[in-house]
Amino acid sequence: MELLTLIGLIVVVYFAVYVLLLPMIDCDLGLWYADNFGRRLDEFKGKVVWITGASSGIGEFLAVEMAKHGAKLVLTARSVLNLERVKGRCLEAGCTIEDILLLPCDITDTAKHEEMFARVVTHFGKLNILVNNAGRSQRAVWETIEPEVDRELFDLNVFSVVSLSRLAVKYFLKVGKGHLVATSSLAGVIGAPFSGSYTASKHALHGYYRSLRTEKLGKRISVTLICPGPVFSNFLANCFTGKHGELFGQDVAPSDRRMTTARCAYLSAVAIINKLDEAWVGMFPVVPITYLLVFFPTLSKWIAQFVGTKEIMKLRDSRVVMDSS
Repeated sequence: MELLTLIGLIVVVYFAVYVLLLPMIDCDLGLWYADNFGRRLDEFKGKVVWITGASSGIGEFLAVEMAKHGAKLVLTARSVLNLERVKGRCLEAGCTIEDILLLPCDITDTAKHEEMFARVVTHFGKLNILVNNAGRSQRAVWETIEPEVDRELFDLNVFSVVSLSRLAVKYFLKVGKGHLVATSSLAGVIGAPFSGSYTASKHALHGYYRSLRTEKLGKRISVTLICPGPVFSNFLANCFTGKHGELFGQDVAPSDRRMTTARCAYLSAVAIINKLDEAWVGMFPVVPITYLLVFFPTLSKWIAQFVGTKEIMKLRDSRVVMDSS
C-alpha cells in the first residue's frame, strides 16, 4: 500500500470514529482518548503546580482536582479572602498545609513576577508546571469598544501571561524540563461574536504559545493550551464591556447548556498530565461546531448567515442578546 493511501485511510477512519463519538463526548477526540487510555491523574503526586487566577472558576476547581491527587500547589489571585477559601477546599480534598503556598498578587503587575517566581522556587525547591489561568472575558459590540479596554484586556489575558511564561521557560531550560499551560478559550480558535478584544487576546495567546512550542522542540518543555467552551462560573459578572471601567454585571442563566466547572477542571487536568498540545472542551454541539468553523470556514459562514448571529450567541449565553445594529 502506498504511503499516501495509508495516510488517507487513517484520516478517513479518524473522522469516521469522531463523527460516531460526537454526540457522546464533551471534548476533542485526543482528550477523550487521553481520559480513557492515557496517563492517570495520580501522576500529579509530588509535582509543584503554580495556578494563577486560582480564587474562583476553573482555577479554583483545578486546584481542588490536583489537590485530590497529591500535587503541591501555589495559588495566585488578587483576593486573599478567596484564596484562603480555596485553600480550605484543597485541604479538605487531601492536601496538607505544607503543600500549599498562597501568593496573592495582581498578575498584571509584571514588575513583581521575578520576585514571585523566586519565592515559589525557594519555597518548594522546584516548579514543575505553570498554569496561566488568570483572565477575563468580554461582552461588547465590536465598533463600540474603547481602545483602553483593548489594552487592559491584553495586559491581563496576554502580556501578564507572556511575562510569567518567559521566566518559567528560562527556569525550565536551566533545570532541563518543565510544563507551561494556559487556559485559553474556544474563542482562541474561532471568531466569537460580541467579544472582539477577548477573542483577539486569546488568538494572540495561541500565537505566542504555538511559536514557543515549535521553537523549543527537543528541549523537554511541554506547552499546553486548554480551550473551554461555555462553562458554569461567575465570569459574566466580571466581564469587560466596550467601556473602560465598566463590568458586564450579569449572571449565567441556570438554564444555559454549559459544562460544570468541576468537569472542565477535570478534563483540563487530564490534558495537563498527558501533556496535550491543545485541548477543546465543551458540551455538545460546541466542539463539533468549532471543528466546522476551523476546517470549513466558507460553509460555516453560510450557516451563520442563515441561522443569524443572535442565535449563535445563544450557544454561549441564553439570556444575553447583544444588538449589533
